[in-house]
Amino acid sequence: MTTSLDYQPGFRNHVATEALPGALPEGQNSPQRCPYDLYAEQLSGSAFTAPRPHNLRSWLYRIRPSVVQSAYRPLEAGRVATAPPARPAADPNQMRWDPAPLPEAPTDFIDGLLTVAVNGDAAAQTGCGVHVYAFNRDMTERFFYDADGELLIVPQLGTLRLRTELGELEVGSGEIAVIPRGIKFQVRLAGGSDGSRETQARGYVCENYGSPLELPGLGPIGANGLANPRDFLTPVAAFEDRQGEFELVAKFSGRFWSTRLDHSPLDVVAWHGNYAPYKYDLACFNTINSVSFDHPDPSIFTVLTSPSDTAGTANVDFVIFPPRWMVAEGTFRPPYFHRNLMSEFMGLIHGEYDAKAEGFVPGGASLHNCMSPHGPDADTFEKASKAKLEPQYQGNTLAFMFESRYVFHPTEAALAADFRQHDYVDVWSTLRAHFDPNTP
Repeated sequence: MTTSLDYQPGFRNHVATEALPGALPEGQNSPQRCPYDLYAEQLSGSAFTAPRPHNLRSWLYRIRPSVVQSAYRPLEAGRVATAPPARPAADPNQMRWDPAPLPEAPTDFIDGLLTVAVNGDAAAQTGCGVHVYAFNRDMTERFFYDADGELLIVPQLGTLRLRTELGELEVGSGEIAVIPRGIKFQVRLAGGSDGSRETQARGYVCENYGSPLELPGLGPIGANGLANPRDFLTPVAAFEDRQGEFELVAKFSGRFWSTRLDHSPLDVVAWHGNYAPYKYDLACFNTINSVSFDHPDPSIFTVLTSPSDTAGTANVDFVIFPPRWMVAEGTFRPPYFHRNLMSEFMGLIHGEYDAKAEGFVPGGASLHNCMSPHGPDADTFEKASKAKLEPQYQGNTLAFMFESRYVFHPTEAALAADFRQHDYVDVWSTLRAHFDPNTP
């Protein structure tokens, strides 16, 4: 067995990495006999004929090919749902949830998933699903892959050790990881540098059914700013040659399926290509902000985007609100009141969000669907309207948003959850009229 937490830099670079010297074939991808008598297997994340800049594929050189497995059988999906939803209908009400409770019984990552909302249609490769996770047990003899979409994982509590076919990623609070569609992996709790073990984890997942996430264009910003390609890291090759009884869980066409393996599927000794898991430290994000007046639209904080067939209107955007300076003149500093064509699911990783006085806590979430009005609560509005306008550093905060052109349909489980805040709309109830026609 070999393991490694070394990384290769760059967003969708063509990476070549091997865990044993000479394991990568030279000169061709599929020689008659591979080094070490490995099997060559291509993993394609796009159509074969996709334009070269959008063509995603990696060649894997593994101990056994993926076809060595039993027949799939249906598996109970628990609290996980997929678009399109059957029930209930989408709801224009603003919604908010407290953090998902941490489990008391032993629960792994798969069993700890709860779908909050879905949109679009996974079969048509549009839209996304939004899930939260809470677990306290490692996946050891169990592995998972998602055929419906790529997984953007946003840890809020605890550090994850993602053991994938192409190598390992360690991802903690303040970082993100993306597992492309179809890649097999495990989720474990990471150990501390002092030999201690974390005991629980919680966070968010965006299951992107649409085109793979990519860096947004910078337009008038120019060459620099927002997320830089060099700060995205992919794993180096690592493998285990382990035999025994293992389970591989697949999410396929909205259902869970299970197959038995007599070996670990993390047996890729070498690989090369541009279709691979990656991680990103959100502290590397170069925030662009106003230095004159008015509040920039939240799109200025886009880290990754999944484009749709309508230019500038995303299938889903991943947007963050990180530590930053606020210096605008004569401007209401928190996010403005607005109604939006896009639908917004928001989460809080740590600290306080500047548009909410209370009730929106780390691990919690809110949902504001298309054209549903939202903005700062009454206490925040009063405070911000009277605040001294001087340079202010918002340091203790990290919030994010999954923003989509498609309306989110909350699941029945999320609507009925004990940790849903049924009185959320009341945070705006004390906003009163200040209008006086005699006072400009």
